[in-house]
Amino acid sequence: MTRALRSALGSVLARVYLAVCAGLLVWALVVSSGDNPDASFAGVWPVLATAPVSLVLLVLPDHSSMILVAVGLGALVNAVVIGWCARALRRGLGGSDPRP
Repeated sequence: MTRALRSALGSVLARVYLAVCAGLLVWALVVSSGDNPDASFAGVWPVLATAPVSLVLLVLPDHSSMILVAVGLGALVNAVVIGWCARALRRGLGGSDPRP
């Protein structure tokens, strides 16, 4: 299991996605801490970037850290899916036909 996760998260696309999600989360936290008119909508972007898992996890108990858990777990699950898809496409483009 850990080998499969490591392989899935080893993809460049998965790592770029995780970096973008982390950047969006940091940006949302910085904007929300200031006195800006856009501060109320800043938290929407990281949640949408990590959907659908983060949307499901928003039903967690109402605490300020739960948004971090929802976005973090959503980003991790989506990055694993992106890595698995990238690995499957690489195998498929290698010329081997998986059909019997």
